[in-house]
Amino acid sequence: MSKMMFDSKTTKHLVELLNQSLADTLDLAYQTKQAHWNVKGPNFYGLHLLFDSLYVQLTAFGDDLAERAVSMGGQALGTIRAAARVSRLDEYPLDARDSRLHVEAMVDRYRNYTRHTRHAVQEASELGDPDTADLYTSISRAMDKALWMLQAHQEVSKPHEVVHA
Repeated sequence: MSKMMFDSKTTKHLVELLNQSLADTLDLAYQTKQAHWNVKGPNFYGLHLLFDSLYVQLTAFGDDLAERAVSMGGQALGTIRAAARVSRLDEYPLDARDSRLHVEAMVDRYRNYTRHTRHAVQEASELGDPDTADLYTSISRAMDKALWMLQAHQEVSKPHEVVHA
C-alpha cells in the first residue's frame, strides 16, 4: 500500500488512534487466550473453542490495524510491552478458573473494547477518513457478534411455565 494523503496533523492523529486500538486489540487477544488456557467447569469444551476462535479473530484485526497505520506512513507499535503500557482494558483476573468467572471477565472486556471501537468509527469519520472508519465498523460488527456469543453463556435457563386454560 502507498502512503495515504492527509495533512500531517490528521495523519498523526489517525496513526495514534490506530495504535491505541492495536494496543487494546493485542491486550484483549491475550486476555482471551488466558481464558482459553485456564477455563474449567461447565461448558469447558465449548468455551475453550470459543475463546480460541475469538483470539484468532482479534489477531487478524490487530494485523489490519497495524497495517493501516503503516500504510498511512506511521509506525505500528505492536509489541506486548508497548500494548500493555497503553491498553485501556482492565487487567485480567489471573486467578479465574471457573467458566462463569472467565465469561464474566470476557463480557466486561469485550463490552469496553466494543465501546472504544464505536468511538473510533466516529473519530475516523470526523477526521475525514472513511476507509479507517470502515475498518473500525467491520471490527465493531464482529465484536457485537462476539459479545452476543459470550453473553449467551451468561443466560440462565428457566423452566418453561405451563399455562392452564
